[in-house]
Amino acid sequence: MNIQAEIDKINQQLAVKGYKLTRQREATVLVLLENEKDHLSAEEVFMLVRDKYPDIGLATVYRTLDLLHELHIVEKMNFGDGVARYDLRGTEQAHMHHHLICTDCGSVVEIKDDWLLELEQRVQREFGFTVSDHRLEFLGICSECSGKKEPADKKA
Repeated sequence: MNIQAEIDKINQQLAVKGYKLTRQREATVLVLLENEKDHLSAEEVFMLVRDKYPDIGLATVYRTLDLLHELHIVEKMNFGDGVARYDLRGTEQAHMHHHLICTDCGSVVEIKDDWLLELEQRVQREFGFTVSDHRLEFLGICSECSGKKEPADKKA
């Protein structure tokens, strides 16, 4: 991934909506891009921003994340642990990507393919409902955690 190209795309998205990519916003976006697979909480984003820019406060990071969420640049997610996490939306995709969430270890795997287009078309046909976005989360046990579990017949 070319981080500068991604920042330029986000700058364009902000400009279209009448916002500027301030130094504080760019610092927040940069942390999200550099840690894209980690699904960071606002506090985690703040800690990473603060490492590089000690003058940027927690409230500024929260305001920036709220703005980016409002503009559909990031998605606010909750993976069942009660913590709001932030995930960048891909500009190349019409919809939010999907997630596999392990209920044992909490790992999150992203699925970039959009598996729901056919279902959206069916919803449109059968209900006259036009889907503007969707999100799909699979909850279960990852392969690593599955391998750690003893078969039930060996526990006796």
